[in-house]
Amino acid sequence: MKRLAHVLLGLLLVFGLTLAGFVALNWAPDRPLDELKARWAPPPSQFVELDGLSVHLRDQGRRDDPEPIVLLHGTSASLHTWEGWVTELAKQRRVISLDLPGFGLTGPFPDGDYRLERYTGFLLTLLDRLQVPRAVLVGNSFGGQLAWRFALAHPERSARLVLVDAAGYPRNAESVPIGFRLAGVPALAPVMSRLLPRAMIESSLRNVYGDPDKVDDELVERYYQLTLREGNRQALRQRFAQAPSGELHERIGELQLPTLIIWGGRDRLIPPDNAEHFAADIAGSQLVLFDDLGHVPQEEDPQRTVAVLLAFLAR
Repeated sequence: MKRLAHVLLGLLLVFGLTLAGFVALNWAPDRPLDELKARWAPPPSQFVELDGLSVHLRDQGRRDDPEPIVLLHGTSASLHTWEGWVTELAKQRRVISLDLPGFGLTGPFPDGDYRLERYTGFLLTLLDRLQVPRAVLVGNSFGGQLAWRFALAHPERSARLVLVDAAGYPRNAESVPIGFRLAGVPALAPVMSRLLPRAMIESSLRNVYGDPDKVDDELVERYYQLTLREGNRQALRQRFAQAPSGELHERIGELQLPTLIIWGGRDRLIPPDNAEHFAADIAGSQLVLFDDLGHVPQEEDPQRTVAVLLAFLAR
């Protein structure tokens, strides 16, 4: 019995030391905005006070563009995901990119409301503030869902629609990044609000790229640092709890504006059959599939994908 007790005590000691080491290596409390601004919000970034938020955005390109392009990123991303596109688009058009509430440097909604109606109202207020009467709405993933929901609610403000691996139909994911899975477990909230393994961020990014080898240290660092922005982790949990899958998808067929659908053929989070549903439901829409790309094609291969958008805008 003594020997068994010693073995058990040794195992407990090893477990305790292992756990303590894991916590020490991955301890990552929230970081205030001011600590992150210098690196992630250089010019032309600006912050606009709106709805109790300090909205991080970039407003670039032609000031006389009658229909500016508004770029809406996906879950846990930021305006940086569009940088490759903005470089080309801003040569010809006015381009507005922003960190949506709950993500990037903008931070959480003060009232904790993350329903799609709240986001569409926020976007309308932002367009009014920026004096944009009509916009070309471009959205990836969650941002794509926001784009088509806004176009339904405000067709008079929506000139064209570009859906990039957009959410909308009931979920049929083939693979979900580990970070999203953990954020959807309420019991883990106390732990996940203080711990953030960098390896988990890397694994999640590799999961959504068509070619995981394109995920480099700089990309991982950006997603990691911006996830730590004060309030973002709690906002992600709240949004998952408040956003039912497939809400209003039966109204997608009501959209009556020129629509381009761009999709990654290797997207396992929102598989390509969703692109086919959008193409079938939106009359006159154009679908372009990139067989080798994943869930964020605009980030994974900006040059090839923006060329398709430029051709659509030139029509």
